[in-house]
Amino acid sequence: MQKLIANDPETCSADIVAENIEHLKALFPEAFTEGKIDFEVLKQLLGGEVDEREEKYGLNWHGKRQARQLALTPSTGTLRPCPEESVDWDTTQNLMIEGDNLEVLKLLQKSYAGKVKLIYIDPPYNTGKDFIYPDDYRDNIQNYLKLTGQTDDDNRKLSSNTEASGRFHTDWLNMMYPRLKLSRNLLCRDGVAFISINQVELSRLLWLCDEIYGEENLVGIITWKARVKPVNIGDAKYRPQCETEHILVYQRSAHEEQFRPLHTGSSRSYPHQLDDRKYRLQTILKSNRGANFRNTMRFEVRGYTPPEGQRWQGGEEEIKRLDAEGYVEFRDDTPFRRYFEDEESAEHDPFYCFMEIDWSSTSEAGKFELNELLGNDHGFDTVKPTRLIRTLVQSLTTLDAGDIVMDFFVGSGTTGHSVMAQNADDGGNRRLVMVQLPEPLDIENKDQRSAAAYCDRIGKPRTIAELTKERLRCAANKVKNDNPQFVGDLGFRVFKLDTSNIRAWEPDSDDLEQTLLDSIDHIKSDRSQDDILYELLLKLGLDLCVPIETKIIAGKAVHSIGAGTLLACLDEHIDREEVDSLALGIAEWHKQLDSEGDATVIFRDSAFEDDVAKTNMAAILEQYGLRNVRSL
Repeated sequence: MQKLIANDPETCSADIVAENIEHLKALFPEAFTEGKIDFEVLKQLLGGEVDEREEKYGLNWHGKRQARQLALTPSTGTLRPCPEESVDWDTTQNLMIEGDNLEVLKLLQKSYAGKVKLIYIDPPYNTGKDFIYPDDYRDNIQNYLKLTGQTDDDNRKLSSNTEASGRFHTDWLNMMYPRLKLSRNLLCRDGVAFISINQVELSRLLWLCDEIYGEENLVGIITWKARVKPVNIGDAKYRPQCETEHILVYQRSAHEEQFRPLHTGSSRSYPHQLDDRKYRLQTILKSNRGANFRNTMRFEVRGYTPPEGQRWQGGEEEIKRLDAEGYVEFRDDTPFRRYFEDEESAEHDPFYCFMEIDWSSTSEAGKFELNELLGNDHGFDTVKPTRLIRTLVQSLTTLDAGDIVMDFFVGSGTTGHSVMAQNADDGGNRRLVMVQLPEPLDIENKDQRSAAAYCDRIGKPRTIAELTKERLRCAANKVKNDNPQFVGDLGFRVFKLDTSNIRAWEPDSDDLEQTLLDSIDHIKSDRSQDDILYELLLKLGLDLCVPIETKIIAGKAVHSIGAGTLLACLDEHIDREEVDSLALGIAEWHKQLDSEGDATVIFRDSAFEDDVAKTNMAAILEQYGLRNVRSL
C-alpha cells in the first residue's frame, strides 16, 4: 500500500511545467537528452520558426518573467467545504469559492481543465485604489491568509496600486497575467472569455490577451453605454472618463457557429400599435440641471419647447430628424420616443455597441437591481447590469448541455444572479463557478463603511465575499418568486481556500521533538473527513460537485465518489480484527457499483493498528481486483 505524502503528484495541484514538458517530449523526443531539453536540437527541429532577435515585437514590463513563473508554480493549498454557508449543498452544481483567485485557479486545473464554456470577469480597472496586492510572492497561500486576517503578522505589507508607486501599469499587469494565463487552460475548445475593462488599461489588456490567447483569437470588442449621466471630465482625479466601457472577447480556438444571433427585443412589452407595427414609448426628455445642463438643447419642435429644468435628449438636428421619420409622439403635450418591435427584435450578431439607455448602467444597476435585493446601503456603487451579462450568456451557451460559466472576480455577484435568471427564463441548466477574495472591510474607511455596516446587520464577517454570498441568496429567492414553476438549480456550494490538509515537513528548530511527534500523522489534526475528501477530489481531477455516496461498512464510513471511481475510508482507527470485514465489504460494494476503469481506494495511514493490518488490507483488496490502494 503506497503512502501518499505532501509532494506526491496525487496530492499536489496540476504541475503545468511537467505537463508542458511531456507534450514537448511526445512531439520532439530527439530534443531530450538524459531527461533535459537540448535547446539547440529543438531550435533545429523548429526550423526558421524560432525568433532569436534581441529586440522583439510585444509587450514587456518589469516583473513579467516572475508573473509567468507564478502561473506555472503549483499551489500548496486546498479548498475546504462549508455546507453550513451553502444553499442546497446536496443537490446544487454551482460553486462559490472564497479565496485568492490565483491560487484557486491553480487548484481547479486538474478538475476543470477544458470544461468551462464561458468566462466573464470584471477585474479591477486600475483606478489606483481598487485592488490590493501582497508585496511578497514567495508563498501566495501565506500571503492570502495574512491578507484576510486568518494569521497574525504585524509586519505584513499590503498596498493599493497608486500612481505614486511608480509601477502603476506594471503592478496591474503582474496581477492580471498569471490569472488570465491559468484561466485559458480551463476553457473548452469552443470556449470564450469576456473581459470587462475601461479605457485606462484597454490597450495593455489587448496586448496581454493577444499574447495569452493569440491575436488571431480576438473575436471583437463590445462597447456599451455604462453611464447614463455624462461625466464631468474636469472632476476626474486620475484621467478623463468616458460614458462607455468595453468587453474584450477572446475565443480559445476558432470554432464554426460559436455564437448565436440574439433577439434583444424579446423580453420587452410593445403595448402600442401604428399601421400594424407594435411599438413602445420612452421619454425623450432629460433633466437640464447640474452636470446635465445644456441650454442649446432646449429648442422648439412642433411648437413644443421643454419646460424649465428639462431638455431634449439629443441635438436639434437629431430630434427633428426623428420627428420627421415618425419616431416622436406627443401624449398629453409631452413628447416620447417610439421604439418599434420589428426594428429592435431583429436578429443580429451579438457583438455590437450596446448604446441604449434602457440597457441600464453601472450606477443604475447598483441603485435598482441591488437595492431591490439588499436594500439601499449595500456598499456597491457601480455594478454590472444583469441584462448585459445575460446577453453574453445567451450568445454562447446552450440550454441543456450543462455549460459552465465562470467568474473569478465575482464582486457583487452579478454573474451568478444573471445565470440563475437566464436559466429560469429559458429552462437552461447552466452551471456556475465563482471565485471571490474575502477582502476585509474596514468600518473606519469611509469608502467601505456602508458595506462593513451591512455585514454587521446580517450578522456576517466584514468581507466582500460575505456580500457576494448574500446577494446570491437573495437573487435565488427573487428568481424563484418571479418564476414559481422553475425547478432548476438556484443553490451554490461554498468552499474556502486554506493550506493543504496533508502536513508537509516543516521542522520547528526550537522544538524538534514536537515536530517529529506531529509528523507521525500526515493529516492535520484540525481537519475533518470532508476536508480530506474534497482535497482528494481536487488533486485527483474530479468535479467538486461529483456525486458522493456514503455507506457504513464494518462500522466505518466508506465514501464512493463518481460511482466507484474513488473509494475512501478516512476513519481514524482500523484494528486488525476489522480488516477482513471492512476489505470484503468494500470489495462487494465496488462490485455492485460496476464502475468502469480502475478504482482507487484510499485510507488514512495512521488509522491502521500496525503494519500487519495495513498489509492485510491491501492484500485482500488486491485479490478482488482493487490494486490501486493508497494511504494518506
